[in-house]
Amino acid sequence: MSEVVVIGGGFGGIAAALRLRAKGHEVTLVDRCARLGGRAQVFERDGFRHDAGPTVLTAPFLFDELFELFGKRRSDYVEFRELTTWYRFHFEDGSEFNYGGTTEDTLEEIRRLSPVDVAGYRALLAHSERIFDIGFTQLADQPFHSVGTLVKQVPHLIRLGCYQTVWQLVCKYLKDDRLRRAFSIHPLLVGGNPFETTCIYSLIHFLERKWRIHFAMGGTGALVDAFERLMRESGIRIQLNTTVRSIPTKNRKAIGVETEAGETLPADIVVSNMDPLHLYRDVLNEAPQGRFLRLKRRRMQQSMGLFVLFFGTDRQYPDLAHHTIWLGKRFKGLIQEIFHGSQLPADFSLYIHRPTATDPSFAPEGCDSFYVLAPVPNLKAPINWSSEGPKLQERIVQALERTIMPGLSQHICSDFFMSPEDFASNYLSVQGSGFSVAPIFSQSAWFRFHNQSEYLSNLYLVGAGSHPGAGVPGVLCSAKVVDRLLPSQA
Repeated sequence: MSEVVVIGGGFGGIAAALRLRAKGHEVTLVDRCARLGGRAQVFERDGFRHDAGPTVLTAPFLFDELFELFGKRRSDYVEFRELTTWYRFHFEDGSEFNYGGTTEDTLEEIRRLSPVDVAGYRALLAHSERIFDIGFTQLADQPFHSVGTLVKQVPHLIRLGCYQTVWQLVCKYLKDDRLRRAFSIHPLLVGGNPFETTCIYSLIHFLERKWRIHFAMGGTGALVDAFERLMRESGIRIQLNTTVRSIPTKNRKAIGVETEAGETLPADIVVSNMDPLHLYRDVLNEAPQGRFLRLKRRRMQQSMGLFVLFFGTDRQYPDLAHHTIWLGKRFKGLIQEIFHGSQLPADFSLYIHRPTATDPSFAPEGCDSFYVLAPVPNLKAPINWSSEGPKLQERIVQALERTIMPGLSQHICSDFFMSPEDFASNYLSVQGSGFSVAPIFSQSAWFRFHNQSEYLSNLYLVGAGSHPGAGVPGVLCSAKVVDRLLPSQA
């Protein structure tokens, strides 16, 4: 019976551990954090709870599959609740756009904002579905190790216009600048620049429409706890507070993992849920990698960084939706500075998570819990976050108080933030990136880090930096790819 060591307890690592355990392998999962979840950590402050990681759940069947592998039902472990309004967009002119519900609900909102774009939205949604049928249905859980696999898809990609960026595709169908911005934000949800990311990633729009957006009652942390319970019931060994220092190799095979504490865990198979650049640059630096892989790791661009502000309020803001996208005055210029600038932009756009809109348990009675995320440059930009972080927090609070959260500065409490420096130190994210490798075309599919290492035959990769990419559906599908590559145990 093969011994498998999974490094990293994010959703990709958890899914891989469960899938390989269901195939009969002995599985040990190690993670450097005090609890499972990777970036989906949970913070508790003064009676307020905060999910630190992904807060938007779609494609619930991908979660259900993991429980079904062991004859269990996900609903017996954690409740998913569908949201009516998926996102509320707040624009700089004070107008708002509610996105979610049925297609007709969305069309009604578009009629209210820009009647001339109703037909265009229908066409955009249809185009997104065609891309989805190729990019997700056919390719998301398929190995992409052969360049021939990519070549076979080129005619489909050309026919679908995937040489265009997400922004170009949206502008082809929509005229109103507010709607163009709203329907171009999907690449940002997986670390991409909508002005550079191939419109393959427009499939996210139809993916949301097909399976809708859900919230795990109790938060993403409750979903992680459900997975941990399932893993322990299934006989998976979990070792937390454990950082892997190196992966010893022999004859171009991994033979185990070595921890910073000096412990050696032997393994027949190693699955990495680490940032691939950290894996190949730091953990496997002495292992044979070949010229092409060394070139790839030098040229790979990381996604942007994230500044995440957490706080509670001693009053409630019932007019705020569960998810709010607060868009500032600038769009293209701001995004270009986030991805390519050398300093912190003077302005920002924000994603605001108010879980108490759905689950009051996140805050004391009569209070609200918040998580406000601002995309920022990663650590390639020499920003002094110890001084700039508090200043950015103050500017964000002032902007929210001026627009959608009156009196915020008088009601805010239990506040703290995370910067790209925290992502680098807590999660070993190269350059403190929020989503590992950026999803530009030259870093997607065959060009991305492969799910089976090119130079260590028994090393497999899952998670945001491997195929198919970031986002919860993406990392769960990366484990399905590894599942396809590894045989069952007799």
